[in-house]
Amino acid sequence: MDHDDQNRTAATGRQRPSSRNAVIRMHLWLESPDGVLFGMGRLLLLREIRNSGSLTAAAANLGMSYRGAWGKIKKTEELLGEQLIERNGCRRSGYRLTPFGETLSARFEEWFRAVESFAFQKSCDILPIKTQPFSGRK
Repeated sequence: MDHDDQNRTAATGRQRPSSRNAVIRMHLWLESPDGVLFGMGRLLLLREIRNSGSLTAAAANLGMSYRGAWGKIKKTEELLGEQLIERNGCRRSGYRLTPFGETLSARFEEWFRAVESFAFQKSCDILPIKTQPFSGRK
């Protein structure tokens, strides 16, 4: 079944109106009564730390202050009771993700993509307009 077939309404068999701007976007995060546990912002922060080896560079690349980035990491670590990042050797060597940070990042991204894919498929089945999946992530 191609995308056009997916966008036919089941009841009428008619083609759905096309809208180039109807892109499925999702906001998903995990929270507790004490605050945000993890979401896309923290995932992006951990990716940047992994890629740059630096919390300072990661924060700058995301347009955040060092203090803001540090606070988000520390709040999540406190709520989860697990470290997400650790020093990469001495104080001047930057940071790397802990094994837990790597696992959480990978599993959150896997979950996010699965939910996003499901949402797109359901939009094709239910909505009366043509939709397309978001493809802007790296």
